[in-house]
Amino acid sequence: MTIGFFDSGIGGLSVLAEALRRLPAQDYLYMADTLHVPYGTKEKDDVKAYVMESVSMMMERGIDALVVACNTATSIAVNELREVYSLPIVGMEPAVKPAVEMNHATGKRVLVFATPLTLQLPKYYALVSRVDEGGIVDSLPLPELVRYCENLQFDKEVMAQYFHEKLSAYNLDDYGIIVLGCTHYPFYRNVLRELLPPHIQIVDGNAGTVRRLSALLTRSGIAHNGTGRVSFMSSGNEPAYLDKMQTALAFVRELND
Repeated sequence: MTIGFFDSGIGGLSVLAEALRRLPAQDYLYMADTLHVPYGTKEKDDVKAYVMESVSMMMERGIDALVVACNTATSIAVNELREVYSLPIVGMEPAVKPAVEMNHATGKRVLVFATPLTLQLPKYYALVSRVDEGGIVDSLPLPELVRYCENLQFDKEVMAQYFHEKLSAYNLDDYGIIVLGCTHYPFYRNVLRELLPPHIQIVDGNAGTVRRLSALLTRSGIAHNGTGRVSFMSSGNEPAYLDKMQTALAFVRELND
């Protein structure tokens, strides 16, 4: 049995790392749409076409379940994927609901980091409207961060300067939680942890996504009979990018240790 993980680039590896930790007795196929990364600055209809084409390529390789390890792709295409394919499909959304629940009694605000396209989509507005009765959620687009991650730019000084500039207009004393609403962003969890005041918690949707995946596999009768083997593919089929994915997975798995 093989579980497919899909993202525009290496961001979804942060979710795969969580799956490898929690579900080691599975085999995995990771697909990056390198011809079109990043998704977060593109048009909605274009992204939907890219997702459908990429998942079709994964189906040809043979997968038994699919994780759309990209908040933007989930918002745009997960419903259509479920209409086309009968296999179990898990999507992602920014962890706004648990963040609001965690902050409910503190009087602090929630700041969501996400791509511009995710923040523009009706699915995100519906999510915030549904859970944010107190009006405590603010949103900050970080379009450059995906490119930094795709270039394996993890230098602490460079990234600290970037986050300083992006957060300069915010009084961080007002915030209790920052939500990492793109799967590329957890690569910078440690940089943010050193930069942010200690009272601010950092949350993402990775653990919740893997819990949903585990429950869906059990409900669907998909056996845990793998070895944790990970195979990689990309729409551009570039050997250098396949090497990059292995490097990035090792990096993010080390962050989780």
